[in-house]
Amino acid sequence: MIDWGRETFLFVASIVYAALGVVLLLVAYRLVDAFTPHNLSELIFERGNVAAAIVVGGFLIGLSIIIAAAIH
Repeated sequence: MIDWGRETFLFVASIVYAALGVVLLLVAYRLVDAFTPHNLSELIFERGNVAAAIVVGGFLIGLSIIIAAAIH
């Protein structure tokens, strides 16, 4: 028999952890953006700098793996 109370709790916990992961990733991106000499958002989205996008993408993927491992 399915325990719907436990299933609901697990579903809500998953949503909360996912939101926490997204918030941590956004905070980390803003910190990296603050500590780099140039504005990363401007470099990537306005100037189309592919190298900056690759660096930020690699950083976000690596950090997301760490956050997922820490939450799991």
